[in-house]
Amino acid sequence: IGVGLVGFGLFFLLFGILLYFDSVLLAFGHLLFLSGLVFIIGFRRTFTFFFQRPKLKGTSFFFGGLLVVLLRWPILGMLLEAYGFISLFRSFFPVAFGFL
Repeated sequence: IGVGLVGFGLFFLLFGILLYFDSVLLAFGHLLFLSGLVFIIGFRRTFTFFFQRPKLKGTSFFFGGLLVVLLRWPILGMLLEAYGFISLFRSFFPVAFGFL
């Protein structure tokens, strides 16, 4: 279930971007992505991942961007989320590139 939710979430995010930053599709994609993440790794591990002390800046930008998207400023919200995403997963990128 979790992988399907993450997949549909990414699909709706991509589709929302392709349709000129449609805020409803972007918000629905975020909701599906985050709920899929909770189903995959569990609520407690998701919470501890996002709210670790060194990752608090990235988390605030990511969820702040999500809030801005919900307030119908999708381009600014996606920019904030992209910065938060890069800040959150900065330590994971070398592992992912090494795997490829």
